[in-house]
Amino acid sequence: MQSIPLLSRPRRRELARIGRKSRDPATCLRFLMVAKLTAGLSRNETARHLGVAVSTVVSTARRYVALGVAGLIDRRRGNGSPKVDDNYRLSLSALIYQSPQDFGWRRPTWTRELLLLEMERRGFPRVAVCTLGRALRSVGARFGRPKPVVLCPWRRERRLRRLAELRDLAARSTAREPVFYEDEVDIHLNPRIGLDWIPRGVERRVVTPGKNAKRYLAGALNAKTRHLTWVEGKRKTSALFCALIERLAAAHPAARRIHLILDNYGIHTSKMSRRCIERFAGRVVLHFLPPYCPDDNRIERVWLDLHANVTRNHRCASLPELMRNVRVFLRAYNRRGQRNPSLCRRRPKQVAARGS
Repeated sequence: MQSIPLLSRPRRRELARIGRKSRDPATCLRFLMVAKLTAGLSRNETARHLGVAVSTVVSTARRYVALGVAGLIDRRRGNGSPKVDDNYRLSLSALIYQSPQDFGWRRPTWTRELLLLEMERRGFPRVAVCTLGRALRSVGARFGRPKPVVLCPWRRERRLRRLAELRDLAARSTAREPVFYEDEVDIHLNPRIGLDWIPRGVERRVVTPGKNAKRYLAGALNAKTRHLTWVEGKRKTSALFCALIERLAAAHPAARRIHLILDNYGIHTSKMSRRCIERFAGRVVLHFLPPYCPDDNRIERVWLDLHANVTRNHRCASLPELMRNVRVFLRAYNRRGQRNPSLCRRRPKQVAARGS
């Protein structure tokens, strides 16, 4: 490599300033390399300081010796307009809001290769797969997991009117007439598998017991205080729902009427459940959500936090151990977990002993 003449400190600062004004990381890095070389540093020292290969420093120095400052400017400026421009990104952003089958493709999900073909069919130039990936990131797209939903059979006006009535009921919750969101949740010994941060090149495995076992919770979330009341059972039957009603009635003896907002699951309207409610002589009133509207039941968020903090990817070897973790989380939720359930933790010794 031909030696580069040393420059004064003001000239080196001027080189660094030109690189920063380019607003291109690669161009800025080339100017920094030359600035350090003209300060007397060797190519190995420059490469070590900037975290680049020695060959990159050598090629940059050759460009500077041959062409001067102009050799450090990005040479792609003369290549014409970029292929991925604002129109390309706008069309790509609109494309990912729809399914490939809307455009005649058999595949139901988008891949980068399929997006390339569809964009090319729309008259845009063909680009590399990695270039399309950068374009997807620039429009805010992500590779995520869709959420399965079932459409409510009610008409939109009727559904919205009913949901507004239930929200108004929850807003008027008092100690004399508390309002609760009620639902049941399944606890499986076989862990739910969920996303986690894993080192590159490492396959994390979650050991499952093999033979599954289940427990069930019926819970009621106070619409005003966010306090959770729950009962446990080996089966999700009307008896579990009746046990929850009896616990609510015992926990709120001064309540004139207890309102429950719940879904249309069969155990809520069975003969056994109706007889249980009749025993309280109007103290317990059921308010049913429209069909297939789980997002409007606030207790669903509690169950989501429960799975995220306890049952997902868990390493419990037995169901009693798993249920102990469930109870610890729910008690901590009632104490201080409403704001941030992920802070519901036990002492490190207990966590290590239970392997969770």
